[in-house]
This record gives sequence, C-alpha cells and structure tokens, in this order.
Amino acid sequence: MFATEQVFCPQLEKMREHVLINNTQVNMAVVCIHGLVSGLGILENALIIWVVGFRLRQRTVASIWVLNLALSDFLATLTLPLFTLYLNSRHSWELGNPLCKVQTSIFFINMFVSAFLLAAISLDRLLLVTKPVWSQNHRSVAGAWKVCILGWLWAAVNSLPYYIFRSVTETKHTRKLCYHNFAMYLSSNATLETECNVRQWTTAMSKLLLAFLFPLAVIAGSYIKICLSLRSRNRRRNFSKMVTSVIAAFALCWAPYHIFCMIEVAAQYKEECLKLVEVGLPLATTLAFLNPILNPILYVFSCPHFCVRIRQSLGAVFDGLVEERGGLLMTPRKSLINHIRRRSSRDVNLGTPVSPCQSDGMQPPFVSLMQDNKAEHS
Repeated sequence: MFATEQVFCPQLEKMREHVLINNTQVNMAVVCIHGLVSGLGILENALIIWVVGFRLRQRTVASIWVLNLALSDFLATLTLPLFTLYLNSRHSWELGNPLCKVQTSIFFINMFVSAFLLAAISLDRLLLVTKPVWSQNHRSVAGAWKVCILGWLWAAVNSLPYYIFRSVTETKHTRKLCYHNFAMYLSSNATLETECNVRQWTTAMSKLLLAFLFPLAVIAGSYIKICLSLRSRNRRRNFSKMVTSVIAAFALCWAPYHIFCMIEVAAQYKEECLKLVEVGLPLATTLAFLNPILNPILYVFSCPHFCVRIRQSLGAVFDGLVEERGGLLMTPRKSLINHIRRRSSRDVNLGTPVSPCQSDGMQPPFVSLMQDNKAEHS
C-alpha cells in the first residue's frame, strides 16, 4: 500500500491519525473568498504585466521592479485556484503529487521574491531621496535587471527544500495531505526524529528571517528614513500614510503565516498545538495570498500615470470593438495590434491629466512609470 511504503516524521504520523472536523459554512465562505481573491489577483497582475511589459515605450528602473513583482504575484495567484480546490475538497489534496510540488514551490518562490523586491524598492526609494546625485549617475535599467535576476535565483535556492520534501500523504481516514515529509532521504532510520526536528526548525527559521523579519526591517527602516528626510509638511504627511499602508500590508499578510509555522515547530514537543496548526495554518495561508492582491494597489495603482495608461490601452481595445464594419472582431491579428498601438499613441499625445497628488509638485507615492528619472534609462 502507498501509506505503508513511506516513512513519516512523528508529527506527520500524528496528523495522519487525526480526523479534521470542518465547519461546512465557514469552509464554504473561505472557498468563496478564495475564488474572488483569485480572480481579482490574476486580473490585476495581468494588467500590470500587459501595460508595463508591452505598452511602455521606455524602460525605467521603477518599471523593472514593478514588472518582476507583478510576474511573481501573477504566478502565485495562478496557483490559488489549486489551493481553493483543496479547501473545497474538505482539506484533501486530490490533484496528485506533481501539482502538489509545483503549487508549493511557486508559493515559496513568490514569498522570497516578493520580500526581496519590496526590500529592493524600499532601498531604491531611499537612495533617490538621500543620495540623488549618486542615483542619477549609477541607477540603470540593466542594474535593476541584475538585481531582479539575483532575487529570482535567491528565491529558487531557498525554495528548493520545500520542493524536495513536499509530497502527498494519505491519512488513515482517506484524506490526502499536500505536506512536507522531512523523513524523506534520511541517512539512517535511527536518526528519524532528530533529522525531522532539525529540518523542520531550519526551514521555519529560514522563512521567518529571510522572507519576513529581515525584509520587514529593511522596508520599515528605509521608509522611516525617507519620512525623516522629507522637509515639507504636506509631503511628510502624505508619505507617512503610504508608509503605514506598505508596512501594515506586508506585516499583516505574512505575520500570521510565520507565527503558525513557529507553532508548527513547537507542536513537535506539545501535541495540543498540532490541532491548532491543522486549522489555523490554511487560514493563515489564505491571508498570505492577499499580499499579491495588495501589492498592485500599493505599488502601482497609487501612481496616477499608470492608471491613465491602463485606461488608454483598454480604451483603445473597447473603442475598436464597437466600431462599425465589425471593428476589431473582423480585423486580422497584425492589424488589430497596429490599431491598438495607433489609438493608444493618439490618446497619449492628447496629454496626461495632472493628478491631485502632483498639484503641489509632488511625485506619486511609490513609482512613476511614465515620468521616471531620465538617468534610469540604459
């Protein structure tokens, strides 16, 4: 049998014996929330990738940060329907071992990449404010791409253990768990408990430090320094609100997940904590999935130029769809693309309206995709 051929860590063995009691109404509410969050997240990040990746005429450092952040968040939101199906199946993974590994790997890659990029954005904004001359001479699109590639490699390396040790485990009550089994690839069965404890503690601490505490310290420290550097009262007040939103969103989305991961470590020694983890960790994971939804709102849609660009691009599409003689529906693909570009370019040439946040000479809060520093172009 599948269950008897495997070796399990003591904690996972206990989980296989537990009967998970689900509140049907609560579970259905969570599934509905997942469905809404999934659709919204895919749409938001797809829009950003489309506009930043294909509609911008010139690349800037800010656009590179946002594009890579959107790619990471887009991958995470694409896997959200898989997690939603798991919840809808009464917390039983019915999609097989390969998808279990893929979904888990993408989740952790997003965790590390997004934390890395949010910290990089914070440091970049700090350098622009505190060292403008240095930034003008050294910031470049090529440099931003190198940092982003480093971040993806960093995330892949840190996510590798979760891919290796993730597997589908069948419980004694026919429920299937997509869960880490640190008993895999043991050097000796005599060291089963010790190796399981060490591996679980190491992975939990690496997530906590590298994907939460260190990035949170960089984000908070950078934006606090920026606030202190701004002299104008209006700028300081407006920026303080934005800083509070960024720090609060990152902390509130990821803190519960990491707290439950540490409780999971403690459950190796206190069995009563295990039931709390089985119920609370999926809910904390749901909250963590909100971060890819909030990132576009905080880091992109706060920029009025980006919102104008979206309206122009979408307007060009919808305008063509309602034209006489079939519009875009009867237009070949190449002509369709040229039509959208022509319409969008014509709209841009008409001028970009000035947003309220720029009326006093201020730049938008986080990133200005359309009017970034000229020194950013490579």
